[in-house]
Amino acid sequence: MAVDKDTILNVLHPICGEVQTIEHHGQLSIMISPDHILEVMEELKTNPSTQFTFLVDITAIDWYRKKDRYEVVYFLQSLPLGGRVRVKVALPERNPHVASVCSLWEGANWFERETYDMYGIHFDGHPDLRRFYMPEDFADPETNEPIYPLRKDFPLMGIPGSMPLPPMPERL
Repeated sequence: MAVDKDTILNVLHPICGEVQTIEHHGQLSIMISPDHILEVMEELKTNPSTQFTFLVDITAIDWYRKKDRYEVVYFLQSLPLGGRVRVKVALPERNPHVASVCSLWEGANWFERETYDMYGIHFDGHPDLRRFYMPEDFADPETNEPIYPLRKDFPLMGIPGSMPLPPMPERL
């Protein structure tokens, strides 16, 4: 029997009180404050009632709004008990920061680096937060501000002069 919603909420209640939940296609998402991320994730991982020992992925969503523009989404799976849960934290448009979970799951290292590289979200306490795909100096040529390709305000055709592009194929 998989870990159910009530069990998860009972485990989290002492840490963060009432939490917002969303169920979609039978999967539970929990929205928590970024201030509680380490406590919540450690409890979900180590509590005998949940045992979410496998961090499947970390990513982000850019909702392109001023308040709580970004959501960092953590996908967890309980291999011993069965079941999955998504834990989400909302972050502001300016200076988005959340604590790193690398101390709980080593695999978070690359997921957090990828999310930083593509969205510019900083993971405080990460052992080596640096660009993953893009060059370290990937910045707007006019303002020299770092740019992040998966943000919704990133130009569809890219930033002219920021990276060499492959030659366009000749028309037949």
